[in-house]
Amino acid sequence: MIYGFGEHRRQLLESEVQRIRAEMPTLGIERAFLIGEFPKGKVKPTTGLEFLVVHNTDAPYVSRPDFFTSHILPRAGCTWYVYTAEEFESLGSDDPMLTRALSFGEEIYAA
Repeated sequence: MIYGFGEHRRQLLESEVQRIRAEMPTLGIERAFLIGEFPKGKVKPTTGLEFLVVHNTDAPYVSRPDFFTSHILPRAGCTWYVYTAEEFESLGSDDPMLTRALSFGEEIYAA
């Protein structure tokens, strides 16, 4: 058993959130929410970061995360859920991911 691993992992994830947040304006992100286990304070060896972002793009939904992975080069596991501003407004409570972000997520950036 490795003692202090949870604290080390938490610090790594926190520093990664700060680094990614600093890059958001240059990537055209309008809003960003940190969702999942990390903002709830739950950190395990497999804990990664989950972001829901509003970013205007013409890319198909399934390929939108590729842009962020290739531009940010995450140092920890990251999952990206990318919505256009129109989708964010129109889907609202009909989309479980948006409901989760707005109800339980932590808004970490707004342009």
